[in-house]
Amino acid sequence: MSVKSSISLTEQQDSFARSLVESGRYSSISSVLQHGLELLRQKTESEAVETAALRELVQQRLNGPMISATEIESRAAQIERKRRVVRVDS
Repeated sequence: MSVKSSISLTEQQDSFARSLVESGRYSSISSVLQHGLELLRQKTESEAVETAALRELVQQRLNGPMISATEIESRAAQIERKRRVVRVDS
């Protein structure tokens, strides 16, 4: 089902859309805009999924065990000692 809409484009957007039609890549300006909207929909959905996953990860970390500053310093020192032993440049 199609819905007719009236939109405004900048001259640059119109020129670009027309060039895509003239080159044969799309059959009409409407096709160009439909494809662009589909890409934007997919990107928006993908970003929503990524954001939800990041929020879940942050929540898991907030609910997880906390490490004291002393423990962090101790672990950092251990890593530094191991780097020196195997001569890894930082």
